[in-house]
Amino acid sequence: MTAAAADESAAGFEPHRRHLMALAYRMLGSLAEAEDAAQEAYLRWREADRARVANPRAFLSRIVTRLCLDQLKSARSRRETYVGAWLPEPVLESAALDADSASDYAHDLSMALMLTLERLSPLERAAFLLHDVFEVDFSEIAATLGRNEAACRQLAARARAHIQASRPRYRPSAEESRRLAAAFRQAAESGDATGLAAFLAEDAVLVSDGGGKRAAALNPIRGADHIVRLFEGLARKAPPGQFRLRAAPINGMPGFVVAEPGGGVQTIALEIANGKIAAIYLVRNPDKLRGIVF
Repeated sequence: MTAAAADESAAGFEPHRRHLMALAYRMLGSLAEAEDAAQEAYLRWREADRARVANPRAFLSRIVTRLCLDQLKSARSRRETYVGAWLPEPVLESAALDADSASDYAHDLSMALMLTLERLSPLERAAFLLHDVFEVDFSEIAATLGRNEAACRQLAARARAHIQASRPRYRPSAEESRRLAAAFRQAAESGDATGLAAFLAEDAVLVSDGGGKRAAALNPIRGADHIVRLFEGLARKAPPGQFRLRAAPINGMPGFVVAEPGGGVQTIALEIANGKIAAIYLVRNPDKLRGIVF
């Protein structure tokens, strides 16, 4: 390929890269794998007869969706042997993965939504994302998934029902998010674990993902009392000041990047509901934190 041809193919592809990354991350829950899918789509775009491509975005979206579906086949088997709870790779700059649509889900990369997507079948996930998030017509979805339109409508409807049932109904204000995040930070940095009880919902849940490579709870910890006891244990092992927190949005949620005593990092995302912290999501798996620095 000549330099001019390479420049031409890149110029035709780059306006769609953000869209493809947004789609692939929602499908896979991994930035690294999303980047691989987008790059593979570019390689196929470069070799395609682009003069015959009437709609480049639809063409590239079809490629990325199919690549993600192939990836999910192997991901399903990996999830079955994954050590402990699985969380998506945390994203600090979530706006870069916004969907270019008017969908209610265009800006939603929350852990709650990503975990619900993870529980769907790959085809349900693809149908829902393409239609409800990226506003793709069912005729195009049918061609992408190799199903008829009626089947694709059913896939999207089943997925939509699951997501609407699981999606938090409460949307905290920015001020409420800042207040609770600041209270959490004060308790974490001071080692005042008992202070957590004041702003944790009684049925709060803590999910930690170490991937078998870092210490983490194998199962979600449910209930404010159990979470407080966990933090009390951590405070005994690491005196106040050992962990340093930097406020940072995690997947669009209030959260922190945490510097650990040994030099590692982790992320904490907080889900707020009804004036309390309803969920805490900790990512400690180093494979998911390669691009994050304190």
